[in-house]
Amino acid sequence: MADKPYRVPGPDHPITIAPAGRRVAVRVGGRIVAASDNALALSEASYPVAYYLPRGDADMALYERTGLSTHCPYKGDASYFSLVVDGDHRENAVWTYEEPHEAVAAIRDHLAFYPDRVDAIELG
Repeated sequence: MADKPYRVPGPDHPITIAPAGRRVAVRVGGRIVAASDNALALSEASYPVAYYLPRGDADMALYERTGLSTHCPYKGDASYFSLVVDGDHRENAVWTYEEPHEAVAAIRDHLAFYPDRVDAIELG
């Protein structure tokens, strides 16, 4: 990772991670693909809040790892999953940081979802 830029969150690009404080459920095709009372809310700069759910609270049988990988200088390298529910294929709908930078280590083993690639992210 030495050839990739690394930045520490700070006043110019703040990142905060906190318990969501409520149940977060993700639906595709009327089916819950992940639901957790232990989700994390990640706020980054001016981006919308992203909810990260523990992998243990996801139905991983519905997830297919893809070859896509992206790099965030603040969080690290992201891997992606597609969701396949009853023949409905949602390409690269889910991202995860399997080895996040130390500043955001809390999101390790968590999944986040693109709101426009799932039917709903419900906050209970």
